[in-house]
Amino acid sequence: MPLSEEEQRLLEQMEQALAAEDPKFASTLRGSTLRARLRRQVVLAGAAFLLGTGLLMLGLILTMTPVSVVGFVVMLGAAYLFITAWRRGDEVSTEQEAPSANRRSPSRRAGGSTTRPPRAQGQSGSFMDRMEERWRRRRDDGV
Repeated sequence: MPLSEEEQRLLEQMEQALAAEDPKFASTLRGSTLRARLRRQVVLAGAAFLLGTGLLMLGLILTMTPVSVVGFVVMLGAAYLFITAWRRGDEVSTEQEAPSANRRSPSRRAGGSTTRPPRAQGQSGSFMDRMEERWRRRRDDGV
């Protein structure tokens, strides 16, 4: 039995409210087919890399150069697929964490200098974040 227009509208409003309140939970409920597909590609690329390594070794043991070359090409292709799928998976993760990125964006003080909010104790940012913060402090203190 299909939903009436009023029920569909209420369901959409509830979905939007849930997505606004807890985007991570909402994305979990929607399902992450892209993330699952990328994870599968990473696993298959790893298996193909191992297969290519086996072919390379087999070709070396049997002194069959064409088998070794095929194994090497399979290894290179698998490594390329692994890296591209891994990077796309990182991009998907950062896109889903985008609402939390707003907390880390620079804010303006009354003096006009740009600062980041202080880090929580025990939380260390990435190397680049720390270097940017040091550079920003040097630039602001020097002027």
